[in-house]
Amino acid sequence: MSATPAVRQLVLGPSIGRTTIVLTAGAVVLLAVSLAAAALGTAGVGPAEAAGILAYRLFGIGSVSWPSSSETILWELRLPRIVGGMVVGAGLACAGTVFQALLRNPLADPYIIGTAAGASFGAVSALLLPAILPLAIGAWLGIGLVQLFAFVGALTTVAVVFTVAHGRSGTPVIALLLAGYAISSLLAAGVALLMFLSGDRLTAVVAWLLGSLAGASWPRLAIAAPLIIVSFTLLLLRWRRLNALLLGEQAAAHLGVDLEREKRILAGLGALATSAGVAISGTIGFVGLVVPHLLRLAFGPDHRLLLPASMLYGAALLVLADLGARLAGGIPVGVVTALIGAPFFLWLLRRSLVAHGR
Repeated sequence: MSATPAVRQLVLGPSIGRTTIVLTAGAVVLLAVSLAAAALGTAGVGPAEAAGILAYRLFGIGSVSWPSSSETILWELRLPRIVGGMVVGAGLACAGTVFQALLRNPLADPYIIGTAAGASFGAVSALLLPAILPLAIGAWLGIGLVQLFAFVGALTTVAVVFTVAHGRSGTPVIALLLAGYAISSLLAAGVALLMFLSGDRLTAVVAWLLGSLAGASWPRLAIAAPLIIVSFTLLLLRWRRLNALLLGEQAAAHLGVDLEREKRILAGLGALATSAGVAISGTIGFVGLVVPHLLRLAFGPDHRLLLPASMLYGAALLVLADLGARLAGGIPVGVVTALIGAPFFLWLLRRSLVAHGR
């Protein structure tokens, strides 16, 4: 009987008023952070000039009173990084929310079943191709080979993990975690070997592995953003099934959830969002772990609110972290998220242990 209110709350969803407040606040934070990122930087484009360029390019307001170099810096350099931060941050936070529900583990992140390891192996392999293949073949393959290999490597790894973990009785969560850990370790060894053989391309390999939005561009975003939007939309339509999984597999089955089918669909959509983001930025940690975890503590576990809130606040966090990375001299944004996320997560973990008297 004690579980009835929890079941009712998860099935019915949050109130409209609560949802509106949380999502409106997230949108305002994201807008404020994005405007700050557009107006601030080491290049000589001030806040007033940036505001004028944005007003003119987006809405046709005002007249051109700035040099063309300022417009190029803002439109071709800063804005792709800002939009890239939104896309990648939203995708990682959304995927982290899904994997935490799917695995019923608040420590789960978007990379837990091998997505990052597969993407890293694919990207590093692509980075080394010009050194392995004749120069003409490397040029023929064209720009975007790293992103393509990272995307394919991530999705292939997730498929292999599911195949290994699947047994006669289905796909147990513990088997999924163990398979993901083992295959990730194997791929990490492969990445280490490729780094050893990389020679003068080691700098490019390390830069990708550390995570950066410096390579974000409008063509790459035009591919990644629709994939993340589609993944989010399909996941949001399954919010009741995600809520049911939080009650346990047996309870979810009693509520009519086809467990094996849902596991594959949810993991596939989460991996798709993660892969699309990682292909742009490399591996960026803690966004997909800390943001869903914190929002779940603050607003509860209901995914009708948690999924869109995670996307908004995850996007804002990564845009802010990338602004800090740019102002600090262009360090990789993955370093900034780790410096912010790791201490914060340790504080959350300690707080949780103290609250439970452990």
